[in-house]
Order: sequence, then structure tokens, then C-alpha cells
Amino acid sequence: MKKVSIFLDSSALIAGVISENGAAHVLLQLGETESVSLTISKFVFNETTRSIGRKSPENLANVQKEIEKAKIVIAQDPSQEEIQANLYLMDDPDDIPVLLAAIKAKVDYLATHDHKHFLNDPRVAEKAGLKIGTPGDVLAWIRENLSST
Repeated sequence: MKKVSIFLDSSALIAGVISENGAAHVLLQLGETESVSLTISKFVFNETTRSIGRKSPENLANVQKEIEKAKIVIAQDPSQEEIQANLYLMDDPDDIPVLLAAIKAKVDYLATHDHKHFLNDPRVAEKAGLKIGTPGDVLAWIRENLSST
């Protein structure tokens, strides 16, 4: 099996940084051992640091440390033209940059805890041509694929 490539949105990255329990943290650990390839975008990085700075400032320094430890690649954000041309992909225009960055990164899976904009609307994954799920879904998918090889 080729190395699995996962895009983390800010909700997944925040969960992985703040909690040492849970699937999001396990994904960071898998990145650290280079068992999976993890990607975020500049937009996700900025959203994560802004959110952690507001909600959990004591963890702000951990964001950069975890990114480095987990060998997370930071991809470029899509252009405004790309965003405007792809507004049809989902109802929330604020999450289009995240979705497009994941598509452009050619990842196997987008990991998120965002039920409202990603998980509760299966058309988003269908239109984007991506698997989208919670970090726990990603781990279950990895296990399934490991056992089938």
C-alpha cells in the first residue's frame, strides 16, 4: 500500500494539538513516524493559530512544534479566482479554500470535525472527488486498507 496522504482542516489539527487522546492526535503521531503524509494549507495554519490563540493560548507554541514533529507539509492556498470559480462545491464559501487546497494537494482523505459544512453533506465529498471524514473515520479507513493488502 502506498503511503496514505491526509489533509487536516483546522478542527482536526486543533484537536490533535490540544488533546493527547483521540484520533486526531494519532494521525499526528503517524505523521511523526512517516507512516502517513499530512498536509495543511496556509489558510488552515492561520485559522488554527487564530483559534488556539483565542481559546487555548497556552497551546499556541505547540502548534508549530506539532507541525514540525508530524512533518506536516504546508501547501499554498488557492487563488481568489479559483475560489470564485468553485463556490458551487459547498454551501459555506468560507470553507472553499480548505476544500480546494485538499483537492490540489491530491490527498486520499480530508480529516475534519466540521459536521455542519463537510460531514453532514455527502455532496461535498462527491463533488470534490475526495473522501471526507472525521479523524476516526480516517483511522478506520487506514486499518481497512492495511488489512486488505
